[in-house]
Amino acid sequence: MTIINLAEQNSVFNHFIAEMRDKAIQKDSLRFRRNLERTGEIFAYEISKTLSYTTKEVETPLGIASVNTSDDKVVLGTILRAGLPLHQGMLNIFDKADNAFLAAYRKYDKNEDFEIKVEYYSTPDIDGRTLILCDPMLATGESLVKTLRGLLNDEMQPKHIHIVVAIASAEGLEYVKRMLSRMPVTLWVGAVDEELTAHAYIVPGLGDAGDLAFGEKM
Repeated sequence: MTIINLAEQNSVFNHFIAEMRDKAIQKDSLRFRRNLERTGEIFAYEISKTLSYTTKEVETPLGIASVNTSDDKVVLGTILRAGLPLHQGMLNIFDKADNAFLAAYRKYDKNEDFEIKVEYYSTPDIDGRTLILCDPMLATGESLVKTLRGLLNDEMQPKHIHIVVAIASAEGLEYVKRMLSRMPVTLWVGAVDEELTAHAYIVPGLGDAGDLAFGEKM
C-alpha cells in the first residue's frame, strides 16, 4: 500500500485543513462544507495524475489539437453522511464518474464500547474500474475496512483503489495498512494525528465532521 500525505507539501491545501480544524471558523457550517469540498477537489486533481492516459485528437475551430486524456473509468464512493462534501469536491473534478454510497455508523452499548454497523450499499459495477472511496475521518479504520470489504466481492475487482481521508490517526493508518495489504490501494491523507482516545476520537482532529457540516444529530 502506498500512503501519500498532502500535508507534507506546502500548498493552499494546508490552509483549508487549518480552517476546518479552527473551532471559531467551524461555527460557519457553510464554510466548513466548502473547505471539505475544496480538499476533495485537490485530492481528485492529485489522483488524476496517477491515471492512464492516451493521446486524442480534438477538432478546434482552427485545426486539430492533440491532447492527452484519461481512459480510466472512475467510480466515486463515500460513506454517509460526513463524506458528502468531500465526495462532491471530487465529483466536481471527475464529473463523468459513476457514484457509490455506503452507510456505516458506530453502535454504542451501555459501556460506551462500540461496533461498526454497515446497513446500506448503493453501487454501480466496479469491476475493472478505478474506485475512489472517501471519508473525512479515519480514526480506528474499522468502518473504512468493513465498508470496502462489503463493497468488493469475487465478481467485482477494481483496477485500483484510492482511499481519501482528510484527517487520519496514526493508529488507524497502521490498521488499514495491515488489513488491506494485499489489495491494490493508494491511501491519500490530508494530515496525520498521533493520538487516538479510548473512545476512538482523533486528537487534535477537528471534531465530528458530519455534525460540523450538517448540524448535530440526536
